[in-house]
Amino acid sequence: ISINDPSFKAAERLSLFLTSHEVRIYAKKRDFEKLDDILKKVWYENDALIFIMATGAVVRKIAPLLENKAKDPAVLIMSLDLLRVIPLLGGHLGGANELCEEICRKIRGCVSFITTATDQTNTLSFDMFAKKRGFEIENLSKLAKISNSLLNKKKVKVASFKNIFYSIENRNYLELIDFKEVDEDSVLISPFSHPKKPLTLKPPLYLGMGCNKETSKETIKEAFYRFLQKHSLNREQIKSIASFDAKKDEKGLLNFCEEFGFEIKFFSKEEINFLKYNFTSSFAKKYFDIQGVAEPCALLSSEYKELVIKKESFFKSVTIAGAV
Repeated sequence: ISINDPSFKAAERLSLFLTSHEVRIYAKKRDFEKLDDILKKVWYENDALIFIMATGAVVRKIAPLLENKAKDPAVLIMSLDLLRVIPLLGGHLGGANELCEEICRKIRGCVSFITTATDQTNTLSFDMFAKKRGFEIENLSKLAKISNSLLNKKKVKVASFKNIFYSIENRNYLELIDFKEVDEDSVLISPFSHPKKPLTLKPPLYLGMGCNKETSKETIKEAFYRFLQKHSLNREQIKSIASFDAKKDEKGLLNFCEEFGFEIKFFSKEEINFLKYNFTSSFAKKYFDIQGVAEPCALLSSEYKELVIKKESFFKSVTIAGAV
């Protein structure tokens, strides 16, 4: 966003370094007379706004539009010579810090002024951790207190599945606790919400599904809805569906996945039986000589190899299990 000829020329130069993004330059006289004329529109239509103008003026203009860090776009400010850049708003979730660093890599001599404390001190930031891994964030208002504790080198209690917890880099001040110990001051890493409303990072769920031969799409769909309702989950939390490769031609299962836009993966007898896990007993052992369908397929398709919902049966024809 430029407000005079020098800033418009700077915006044109800057756009040459941002060819991997979809860029639109808003120029005074050409696109607007007063910034207020377009600001609300561009605020809600863009992921990031780069202002080539005075910081104070930007602060005053955007103040009425601010909602919260989960919704606001990234806001950056650059100098006319393109050698100074400030990520003013949306440093983590908005992606302003990442965009700032990208600009500095591409423009020789450009210096960033990243002011978020966790970045300056190389401290774990749970919102960035969640964003990079595609985890949904719940109870974001608790983040500031958690981050402050880490900055002050105080222990933060984290209830998590072990494989996720031990994948966290820079966990020096994190203490792994049992899910039963969760309180409002701890961090919960789980697909499930908690009544005490802690800062919650929700990894996506990978579902394993088994079904009888010629089970209809509608039956599978109803089983899926009941599964979600039982565990207070929503459709957006489901990453993919997996099943035994003998089900590759089951039209009901394939049509269900197509309707919901789910990727479906199939695993072989050898892959399923290779797993060392105490799975729930299954009729699949009798009919296919495999350990099961829903549980092992959920585990095989998952990222962290943690089975979090054991096999559940619906209508005596559909089984579903969940893993992260």
